[in-house]
Amino acid sequence: MGMKLLQDILYTVRIKSLTGRTDVHISDVQIDSRLVGQGSCFIAIKGASQDGHAYIETAIQNGAIAIVCEALPDSLQPGVNYIQTDDAAKAAGIMAHAFHGEPSRHLKLVGVTGTNGKTTVATLLYKLFMAMDASCGLISTVNNMIGEIISPSTHTTPDVISLNILLKRMVDAGCKYAFMEVSSHAIHQQRIAGLEFAGGIFTNITHDHLDYHKTFDEYIRVKRNFFDGLSSTAFAISNMDDRNGAIMLQNTHADKFYYSLRSVADFKGRIVDNSITGLQMLVNEQDVHFRLIGEFNAYNLLAVYATAICLGEDRLDVLQTMSNLTGAEGRFDYMLSPKEGIIGIVDYAHTPDALLNVLATIKKFQKGGEQIITVVGCGGDRDKSKRKLMGAAAAEFSTRAIFTSDNPRSEEPSSILNDMMEGVDAMMQRKVLMIEDRKEAIRTAVMMARGEDIILVAGKGHEKYQEIKGQRFSFDDKDVLAKTFNDLDK
Repeated sequence: MGMKLLQDILYTVRIKSLTGRTDVHISDVQIDSRLVGQGSCFIAIKGASQDGHAYIETAIQNGAIAIVCEALPDSLQPGVNYIQTDDAAKAAGIMAHAFHGEPSRHLKLVGVTGTNGKTTVATLLYKLFMAMDASCGLISTVNNMIGEIISPSTHTTPDVISLNILLKRMVDAGCKYAFMEVSSHAIHQQRIAGLEFAGGIFTNITHDHLDYHKTFDEYIRVKRNFFDGLSSTAFAISNMDDRNGAIMLQNTHADKFYYSLRSVADFKGRIVDNSITGLQMLVNEQDVHFRLIGEFNAYNLLAVYATAICLGEDRLDVLQTMSNLTGAEGRFDYMLSPKEGIIGIVDYAHTPDALLNVLATIKKFQKGGEQIITVVGCGGDRDKSKRKLMGAAAAEFSTRAIFTSDNPRSEEPSSILNDMMEGVDAMMQRKVLMIEDRKEAIRTAVMMARGEDIILVAGKGHEKYQEIKGQRFSFDDKDVLAKTFNDLDK
């Protein structure tokens, strides 16, 4: 990336005070002092765990010639230009976007927000448009894609600098569209500040991330900010059947559209048949068969269809292409054991609501006396209030439940399992086993299963690791389940 004049990338940033000049050339924009080099502009952001203001001197030693901050340091270095602003995180978004040539203006960027379904909707949109010969990018929990090229992701929404670099790479590669999961953390931390969205999608809202947002009202307010920021040339699509669906779009300037399975809406779906082989649906009176399963996916498919139509695609082409699409990795991923015909399902469900959705979907596939055996845990160092709810859901809606380690992080797995057990009714406790070792828990579930029983391994989905005491160990639910199936069929 070439040099840019500081004044050109400060355009629209609210400046409180300026010490020095803005007609200087800068080599790049950074929020991490370790990445600062000669001629950088360093932006000091107050983060959840660290405050960038503590690293201003380090940044200057590393070569920064411009500092953007909320509080000026006690002593100002000669030859360094200081810009004071009220909101450094927002400034970082605007400046990173400007420095990298405003990439979101050179493609159609669509953001997907909500508690459940973000990854599936964003991934399906990416797959749909790629299948319809439009080069596009994907920014998701599972993968970042630039056309056909994979770049693994570390956060649902990357930091503001990485995000603009990624979008710039998409533009350079000729992408016409980019589909992006937008987490509530990213909205709150201004990681999407400065970006121009062609459209936004709301899936649903449930109990999640309360360890971060503290209250449900705050969580809703943060999500709504995304839609409030859309322009009058954008579109906003929301789930009519979610009780917060209309609230989300209350203040948006964008064109509003709703999708629904239950009431009149712009994009109306009706499930004709829901089986383990897929969904038969009427979409705006058009009969279609999809390879995805479950009511929650009927909503995801409607959101995808609505988006494609809002982006100007032909209705029949869209539905025909969608009928061949498969979902995101680790989202209701199912397999059969070779001999016994036991159904194994791996799903990312790590909230009470997502777990209930998956179990309700599985229940609909029960023909008779098949057992539902659920293997589930809860993450350590995260919202503890959901552990009881997860435990209760697994015990109530399964024939047998095995509580096991998820990513215990710094906590003792046994204390997490005990928290889950607290939510289980005394009568239900006999249905529950506690096995800390996740591999052993999966193996036990397979040993307990007979032909046509259904095993759900929930909580980690696409993740290829387990985080224990600050270390990441290689672990893949799908791989472990498949190997266990094969071992027991020998």
